[in-house]
Amino acid sequence: MALIGVFDSGVGGLSILDEALRQLPQHDYVYLADSANAPYGEKSSAWIAARSLTLCRHLASQGCDAIVVACNTATAEAIKQIRETLSIPIIGVEPGIKPASMQSQNNIVGVLATEATLKSDKFNALLNTLPTDCRFIKQAGAGLVPLIESGKADGEETLELLAKHLEPIQDAGADTLVLGCTHYPFLRKSIRKLLGESITLIDTSDAVVRQLKRQLESLQKANLAMGHGTVLFLSSKNEVSLLLMAQDLMSADLNSHIVEARILGEVR
Repeated sequence: MALIGVFDSGVGGLSILDEALRQLPQHDYVYLADSANAPYGEKSSAWIAARSLTLCRHLASQGCDAIVVACNTATAEAIKQIRETLSIPIIGVEPGIKPASMQSQNNIVGVLATEATLKSDKFNALLNTLPTDCRFIKQAGAGLVPLIESGKADGEETLELLAKHLEPIQDAGADTLVLGCTHYPFLRKSIRKLLGESITLIDTSDAVVRQLKRQLESLQKANLAMGHGTVLFLSSKNEVSLLLMAQDLMSADLNSHIVEARILGEVR
């Protein structure tokens, strides 16, 4: 049995936790949402790196055997420093542009991500490794994360903003769309409403959890026992709101787990 930390700027990482509870329900989880400071995508690189390291140190101090940095922006800006500082496995997330380039039939791929992710050295280094015959239409989803954080993922305001962001991708004729922020899988319904069923959506949640499983196996912590572990939700803003959002956004049956929600105190 392992204790796994899952960290995000807000509720986006719930898409990763949801998949983890589906594949690895027997483990214990601590989900840390830094909602008081969300979204990270519009903050400076230095701030993101420092804050992400502080919060991952806190999770490690709570006894986590592994940590999933379930935020594309934090991964892009801080994963190297976090791995150099902590001695436990750190699993990051990054936009699935490589699988998208392989799946696209017309070699036109849309990438919806935060400004910070699209500008990061990590993202652009990955982009430079991909075939030059594949065209990537990069679009920052400014304003989407705050709407999702406020419980409006399926609202009309979100749909209108999303339509503006997706317009350049649609106009370019992309047949594949990368959901380059862990918040964006919660927009699937709205994206389908705007772009239809034919476009392929790339979400890396499954790949991230498979990597987590491999890391647990290397630690000999991949307990295959039946049953469900505990889930602790920590929020730097409002723990009750986080729990309600988790119940609303996640497909996992949280009633199968022992669930607790707490406010995150000051961490250094």
